[in-house]
Amino acid sequence: MSVTPSLSPSLAQGTASRPDERTLAASIARVIQPRVRDERLYQQGIATGLSELQARVLAGRLTLESCKAPLEALVTPALRHIEHPERLADGRRAAERIARAVAEGEHIGILTDYDVDGITSHVVMLRTLTELFDVPYDRVHSLIGHRIHDGYGISLPLVERIMTLSPRPSLIVTADCGSSDEARLALLKEAGIEVVVTDHHALPQEGPPASAYATVNPTRDDCAYPDATIAGCMVAWLTMSLTRNVLIEQGRLPGDAPKLSPWLSYVALGTVADCVSLGGSAINRAVVNLGLTLINRMQEPCWRAMAERLGADSVPFDAETLAFQMGPRINARSRLDDPYAALHFMLARGDEAAQRALEVLDQDNQSRKAIEAEMVESARALALASLREGHQVIVVHLEDGHPGVQGIVASRLVQQFGRPTVVLTPAAVPGMLTGSGRSIEGLHLRDALQRAHDLAPQCLPRFGGHRGAAGVGLPLTEKDTFTRALQQAAAEQLGERALNPLILSDGELAEGQLSLETLDELERLAPFGREFEAPLFEGSFLVESLRPVGADGTHLSLELSLGRTRLKAIWFRALSPGESPAFGVGAALKCAYKLSRNRWRGRESLQLMLEHAVPA
Repeated sequence: MSVTPSLSPSLAQGTASRPDERTLAASIARVIQPRVRDERLYQQGIATGLSELQARVLAGRLTLESCKAPLEALVTPALRHIEHPERLADGRRAAERIARAVAEGEHIGILTDYDVDGITSHVVMLRTLTELFDVPYDRVHSLIGHRIHDGYGISLPLVERIMTLSPRPSLIVTADCGSSDEARLALLKEAGIEVVVTDHHALPQEGPPASAYATVNPTRDDCAYPDATIAGCMVAWLTMSLTRNVLIEQGRLPGDAPKLSPWLSYVALGTVADCVSLGGSAINRAVVNLGLTLINRMQEPCWRAMAERLGADSVPFDAETLAFQMGPRINARSRLDDPYAALHFMLARGDEAAQRALEVLDQDNQSRKAIEAEMVESARALALASLREGHQVIVVHLEDGHPGVQGIVASRLVQQFGRPTVVLTPAAVPGMLTGSGRSIEGLHLRDALQRAHDLAPQCLPRFGGHRGAAGVGLPLTEKDTFTRALQQAAAEQLGERALNPLILSDGELAEGQLSLETLDELERLAPFGREFEAPLFEGSFLVESLRPVGADGTHLSLELSLGRTRLKAIWFRALSPGESPAFGVGAALKCAYKLSRNRWRGRESLQLMLEHAVPA
């Protein structure tokens, strides 16, 4: 006998317990909290030659249980730690089908998502087919959905576009999408088009899509690949690498045919921008480490154009450059308009072409920032109302919001309020909403959405994603039911856990440690990213000078002192437009900060990047 899940009475009627204003203010105040340190990993780090500070940082991010590889593989990333693609379930089947399409001259479609992971996947597949496998360009179809008009994944509008292609592709290879698109895959199969799905998003409960010719996804229950955290672009790279091996086995490529190693520069960008784990994953760390080495050789026009745009002092690029400079520019185009401009930028064969394409991306990024600022302001007011209801998850509906900026707005609310957040805006289809969610440590967002769907299937006909981020589609009339179902699903995972916006600290640094030498010591642990965040410290300083900077005066430039040491500091987004600082010269500040390298005309100096500061 099956039991139909149902909303609990209290959640079906709305949350019963509402905080007063004092409790609410305390719950959203940012809290500096020391990281919990895995003592066994700390001691192991010391024993293997790490400094005390390096071991402290490492043991504050990882545990022996969370490490998917030996410590040496995490601390010293290398290509040898990338596992062979033969271990991917359906990997050989997918590679043999792609190899057959290459050998027999079939028309091949490349269908990818529109974000950085999807665009870099597209570049990897397209360059491999045309440059390494000698497939003529006119036999390859680039298929990227429009975020607003088509939606995520193998959408119905994309299927309809495929049906109009002439000649129509007989094989489509996806990347970063497809695992949850069985209904559309069935339409393609019925039309005689075979689809190889490569993806990294969580599979639906029923497993891999039945209508796909092959599904290469490390999250499959039957997949022997040892790391399910790799990005979609890495799954695409592994699949195409295995296809190269198959073509060599079949005698269609020489044994010394070029490998796909140069394309790891694109995989590094997609991996960092998609916020997959850089913690216990030796593969992700190796990919980003090697990819940055390739990028900093500046052999591709896209990297040179970006370096020229950011200035000579931006080189060498690091993971933060990819995350906060390149990633947002590539994403901005697909958020606001046609994503093909981002693809053209990445594929540009000359510096002038790359610079022209980057100018388009840059303009879109500026527009995105303006839209984001307005949406964040509206979303904050709605979020506060949600918190007054006692909600653990923030769900906001921006009736005039731009669907391309939902994820960024959700991230901003997570940072400010310390709660999982879903931002909804009108979809292209009348009466429908589309949304993006971002989560916190302790809540697996995709699992929570699955539970919400189980509780009220009609309220969530479409969703997908992974632990930290997800997308949804739902009818406007079901918004309240969806909110209640998600609150119940989150409560089942989070329990009575107190939720605050936390700043996790690696402790204090002595005055003598505030130096470029300490920064060099820490950077030997790079790359930094999700689940292996850049080191952040706390300390008390005196304010020697300060002034608002930036076009709208929202950043603060400061000079701070500790003992006899004076340091430059910058605090981005410290103020709202027109706001004055809450402290002045001579004030004692309790700060959370990162060490950074300030480059100016070939000279380097230490600079503090403040994440938070309050009068001591």
